[in-house]
Amino acid sequence: MATWKSGKPQLSIITALYNCLPLTQAMVASLQASLGWWISYEVILVDDGSTDGTREWLATLKKPFRVILNEGNMGYAKSNNRGAAAAEGEVLAFLNNDLVLGGGWLGPMLSALNSMGGRAGIVGNVQVNPSTGEVDHAGIVINLKGKPDHVRKAPSLFSRVFRPVRPVAAATGACLLIRAETWRKLGGFDEGYLNGCEDVDLCLRARAAGLGTVVALRSRILHHVSSSPGRNLRHEENARRLFLKWRSELAILASRKVTGRMFLRYLAEPRNIPSVPMAIWVAAYAAHIHSRPPSKAVTGMLRNIDVELARWRELFSG
Repeated sequence: MATWKSGKPQLSIITALYNCLPLTQAMVASLQASLGWWISYEVILVDDGSTDGTREWLATLKKPFRVILNEGNMGYAKSNNRGAAAAEGEVLAFLNNDLVLGGGWLGPMLSALNSMGGRAGIVGNVQVNPSTGEVDHAGIVINLKGKPDHVRKAPSLFSRVFRPVRPVAAATGACLLIRAETWRKLGGFDEGYLNGCEDVDLCLRARAAGLGTVVALRSRILHHVSSSPGRNLRHEENARRLFLKWRSELAILASRKVTGRMFLRYLAEPRNIPSVPMAIWVAAYAAHIHSRPPSKAVTGMLRNIDVELARWRELFSG
């Protein structure tokens, strides 16, 4: 890889900003303190119409910082896509402006990306809410309604030592690594979403392309959760768009949890077992031995998803 001094950087860090200047300044300070000499990088800050002095502060920054100013408030997807289009690095890191980055956050994420080989897609990490001290994100799973849920259980010491790279359905875009070539092939964030579900959608597109999404369990940062103004104003619209686009895939991803519950019911009451082959299939899938979910589990999840879609039809019909 080339170095920043002689050519292109190895890493392009992209952060979209909208007000919250003190958080941005703290994030930038922690970022600079956390990056070692061993990697060349650029930082692309995309201001999305801030009015709190952010733009005046941005004007004081010098290399390796690059600044892009949006004419108006364009939202998360468009701002990050604009930053990524200007990036020169081989690897892109999307960081929220409300993070606090400690030493050692980047190395495990890069190692996880390299460990996936030809299936390298997206890498997330473990994020802790500084207000509570509790884990807010160790990956994203699909719940029994078909909706994305953060894994909020802290990884065990065994996992961090022996299984430091965890496959997940999706990872939050608050801190996300992806190769620039992969980003371009996937087409970046879907701009049809507005400040929600863009990251899950990107991970599902990676999955559809045969690429993995993982969490680097040894990478740990602090995240002031949902601090950007207006962060959840379009929550229902974004979720509905995700369901309409990925109905079948969401049903499959949630089937592991459904199958686990089926297996427990069979153990509690063996008379409910429809057949021995079905019981074996359910047990094998629940234990991650079999890769294809039982059709009964998928059908049940599709019904759950359709209940949500019907609710949204009624919600938006008025």
